[in-house]
Amino acid sequence: MNFIQPSIDPVIISFGFVDIRWYSLAYILGLIIGLVIMKRLNKFSNNFIDPKHLDNFFVWAVIGIIIGGRIGYVLFYQFNLFITNPLYIIEIWNGGMSFHGGLIGIIVSIYLFSKINRINFFYLSDLVSIVAPIGIFFGRIANFINTELIGKPTDFYISVIYPSIDDIPRHPSQLYEAMFEGLILFIFLIIFFYKTKDFLKHGIISGLFLCCYSFFRFIIEFIREPDIQIGLLFNFISMGQLLCVPVFIIGFIIIQYHASRKNN
Repeated sequence: MNFIQPSIDPVIISFGFVDIRWYSLAYILGLIIGLVIMKRLNKFSNNFIDPKHLDNFFVWAVIGIIIGGRIGYVLFYQFNLFITNPLYIIEIWNGGMSFHGGLIGIIVSIYLFSKINRINFFYLSDLVSIVAPIGIFFGRIANFINTELIGKPTDFYISVIYPSIDDIPRHPSQLYEAMFEGLILFIFLIIFFYKTKDFLKHGIISGLFLCCYSFFRFIIEFIREPDIQIGLLFNFISMGQLLCVPVFIIGFIIIQYHASRKNN
């Protein structure tokens, strides 16, 4: 069964020179909904940290994600272009964000914010890890609307044709990622949180997020077209898959470390 990708303008509405795009809306929705859920989770944990800190952290999160996501995209995926045109790194209006760069950015934000406000780093990172899949979900839906990160051709009985690309049935890889890296991962982490709250050690959820995301991303990338400007590294794996390897290892180490500790 072949589905035709709906023709949706990537720009929702324009105000003069300012365009409001679906991708921008995805970031906004992910951040706002994430903050609301983080507050509820913190309340469920008897306000382990002062709720006002979460409001203040919102700005830090936005800055970390945007700066990290942009720098990561340029260095990981457009390094040659950056060498010839260093100012490209600030041309965020031309698009280009990287999950792994955003991940590094948000980790730096969590670290600095927790140090300044004397907050448990891993408690805050656990809250962020639970809600991160929400932003990933909306982001991948926006990728689908924008006809980005398309899947490889397939004869699978469910496929999508992207008329603006070609008439070949392809895997809707963006929707696979929205489902597994977004919806399913969020449901798993939030259930895990509620079921283990009374004895869960801070840091384990952060490790689970890193491992699960990396696993899902690594597998799905096999049916996703590689980035045109890079192709497959070693004629085998994509840049996204390569970046997932150390993230998975770090997540596993975090889980093992905190699981072996007697207390937080």
